[in-house]
Amino acid sequence: MLSRHVKLLNGEMVVLRPLRPEDAALYPDFLAKVTSFDLRLRFFSAIREVSPEMIDKLVHYDPNKAMAFVALDADGRLLGVVRLHDDDKHETGEFAILLRSHLKGRGLGWLMMKHMIAYAKEHGLKAVRGQVLAENTTMLQMCGELGFHLRNDPDEPGTYHVELPLAEVPAEAVA
Repeated sequence: MLSRHVKLLNGEMVVLRPLRPEDAALYPDFLAKVTSFDLRLRFFSAIREVSPEMIDKLVHYDPNKAMAFVALDADGRLLGVVRLHDDDKHETGEFAILLRSHLKGRGLGWLMMKHMIAYAKEHGLKAVRGQVLAENTTMLQMCGELGFHLRNDPDEPGTYHVELPLAEVPAEAVA
């Protein structure tokens, strides 16, 4: 289940597989195709440039505490990344996702989220959660459709906490 081929809404086939350290070489081209607005939605702050050091941190992670999946097209170009970081008790995981901006609406984010949820369920997590800016209406809608509970945080105006109890997710929903 770690790697698989999936079809986007436009019929394009992509590969979902675990992120590898050598994928760092794919990041500059990938990030060049992500708008500054989408980077802000992902990192919650304005980012002008992602440094090589930051890319290095993104591609090197402890597999006992985290997992990241990439989507690659037939030419090996990086199209998107979804990450999941477990808490210390290995009960919940916090996700983050980023796609090339022009690929929104093709089903890639949906497929990557389902892949990550299936991984979390398979590895015994009880819930998946994340933080989403209120202006990221597409992400909030997708989370709602995937069954996440959405809660506006009064301590962090403009931010929603989203959580998906994995016991509520039937296996066929993420297959």
